[in-house]
Amino acid sequence: MNNTKRSIVKTAWWLMLPLAVWGTFLTDNTASAEKKKTILEHADFIEGGETTGPGGAAISYRSAVGNVRFLHGKTILECDRATDWLENERIDLNGHIVIQDNSLETRSDTGTYDTRRESGELSGNVRGRVAEDSLTAKSVRATVEMIGDNLWLFGDAVVWQPGRQLSGDTIRVHLREIDGKKRVDELEVRGHAFLAIKDSLASSPLTYDQLSARRLLARLDERSRLKNVTATEKAQSLYHLYDEKQQPTGANYTSGAKIRMFFVEGRLSRILTTGNPLGKEYPSSMMNEREIDLPGFRLRDKERPVFEP
Repeated sequence: MNNTKRSIVKTAWWLMLPLAVWGTFLTDNTASAEKKKTILEHADFIEGGETTGPGGAAISYRSAVGNVRFLHGKTILECDRATDWLENERIDLNGHIVIQDNSLETRSDTGTYDTRRESGELSGNVRGRVAEDSLTAKSVRATVEMIGDNLWLFGDAVVWQPGRQLSGDTIRVHLREIDGKKRVDELEVRGHAFLAIKDSLASSPLTYDQLSARRLLARLDERSRLKNVTATEKAQSLYHLYDEKQQPTGANYTSGAKIRMFFVEGRLSRILTTGNPLGKEYPSSMMNEREIDLPGFRLRDKERPVFEP
């Protein structure tokens, strides 16, 4: 059993220092190479002390408790309790965790934040959003890379955007600065990848073009519309067909080693299938039948996380 010695500093003392530097100066990995501080903006109280590590050595720690809010560069960290281990750059976070900048917000129940790498490891009820793209996401675990502008979602991951749902074992959401704002420009899925795109011409609200594979890479334009999608390894697609008067003519199923979808202004334009391609067509009378859906098709809107405005 670990022995812990601690001291508690109450709120009255804390109010004398509304801003406190938490930890040492850390080297920023940007081109400017400026020194970056971890600043504790608020906590109901703080405590510190020592605990015995696995090897018997004393390990010093500091904890901020209650309505905790940190600043680290442009990154904001919030939680119920944060513990700083003085021997490294890790901060343990617990309860109502929020890691965000002006573009990406990720929440969870538990996690850690590495001040040197500017990355967070989160678990438990993970959900995230990119406000500029109306993108929301959920997963079992996540890694937030503030420097690389990546959000990695692990375990039953789902991403929603207007008219689209993307799911898989692992999803990487990449952001790129466009006109001074960071927007999603790439979505990568590894394992059980499935993309469902609402058919805007269909009369039924449940008609979706579908694409599945082991791996999938989607690229978006500056308005968050799909530009192209590449599905590899056991790729399958189902898309709906219309004539020049936008009247339904049927649905097409295709399978192959690789399927590429190309979009013009966000609308599906053409499909290219390579590697033992196979296909078949369904009549228009079957376009809204669930039996022609690809295996694994499931709309999961009820699981979509809700964020306050």
